[in-house]
Amino acid sequence: MRDIWRQATGSGRIRNASASAADAEAERKTLALPSILSPVQFPGRHLPKPTPVNLRRFAETPVVRRAINVIKDRIASMDWQVRVRRGVGPADVTGAVKKLTALRRMLEEPNAVDSFRTLIEQVIEDALTGGFGAIEMEPTGDPERPAMLWAVDGASIRINARWDGQEETPRYAQALPGQLESGAVELLDNQLMYVRMNPRSFTPFGLGPLEVAFETVNQFLSAHRFAGKLAANTVAQYALWLNEATPAQHDRLIRWWQDEIEGTGRVPLISTEQKPEVLRFAQGTDADMRLAWQEFLIRMVANAFGLPPMLLGLEGDVNRSTAGEMADEAFRGAISPLAMLLAGHITRDLFGKCIGWREFEFVFNDLNARDEETELAVQVQLLQAGVLTVNEVRAMRGMGPLGQNGAIQLAGEAAGGQAG
Repeated sequence: MRDIWRQATGSGRIRNASASAADAEAERKTLALPSILSPVQFPGRHLPKPTPVNLRRFAETPVVRRAINVIKDRIASMDWQVRVRRGVGPADVTGAVKKLTALRRMLEEPNAVDSFRTLIEQVIEDALTGGFGAIEMEPTGDPERPAMLWAVDGASIRINARWDGQEETPRYAQALPGQLESGAVELLDNQLMYVRMNPRSFTPFGLGPLEVAFETVNQFLSAHRFAGKLAANTVAQYALWLNEATPAQHDRLIRWWQDEIEGTGRVPLISTEQKPEVLRFAQGTDADMRLAWQEFLIRMVANAFGLPPMLLGLEGDVNRSTAGEMADEAFRGAISPLAMLLAGHITRDLFGKCIGWREFEFVFNDLNARDEETELAVQVQLLQAGVLTVNEVRAMRGMGPLGQNGAIQLAGEAAGGQAG
């Protein structure tokens, strides 16, 4: 069945004559697009995440899409570097420059299709939607490209509730919709990077912001549809009352109104003994669209994602003095924590567990950055006070160290330079 699926989807690896033998050893085990329908849950050792199917659909609505993109695009466009861990000197690592170059190449070219940005965007999307983000990691044995990475649909990943912490025991499994546990693709702890947001002690699954805002988004969509119908005049908010009209006169008036007046723009002329009365069921103003209620729901969605409402289009209570503070709050409360979570997983799961190079770490250069003028002033003061050295400041800016004679070490510069 897997061979047929790979042929149909093209998810199998394409090897050419120039592919090395080490690259051929790293073959993807998970499937690229495992779920079209909702996963069917079966009791057993592997537990599926009970995620509502509507989460994927809700993630495509304008308000939620804006909230996701604010966080996802900011992290994906950050400058990053691979460096030696704190407390480990470059002289203590054998072939540090070559290993740094190999790790950077591995992240810039994770597989034959993705770049670092397209790979990390898929992980962030799943993390914000359902609280999960998954990357399959397969070592190659090639020192110039130690591993290959593929994004995995986190909704298809089941977690082994009886995992004992041993490396030989499968911790995760990927199951297709309707597939039994015996046919699932089992994965070890060092083969899958599983990013959980809001981890809790009573469940192995995370909790995504969209899960928190699920009911709020559902109510917003309902209110938005009602307001759209009301604005399009498909929901009548009034009625015409004729006193002492016979059933025949009533039916005749309805037919005349539908045939001659409705949709024509003509002025209706009614000749009756008593003046007809218009009965209104609403005020006939914008208050009928519940715009204030919709604004409140947008604020709740922003709270679930840790963003100020300003970034979701609500600018009524924003001025020049508060806009900068709200932008900084969004960076510190929503963007920076998720970026640090991803960097920690890459360092621990990919560098440590999968490859075995625990002396290196992955960092985003923009996490602790203030505005450029403030950052420059702080670094200059720390240099003058002797707290930081020139090489430490260069490392903070993602640049390589200077040699003893003041020349730049080009190899180190290539390993720790700007992200492509």
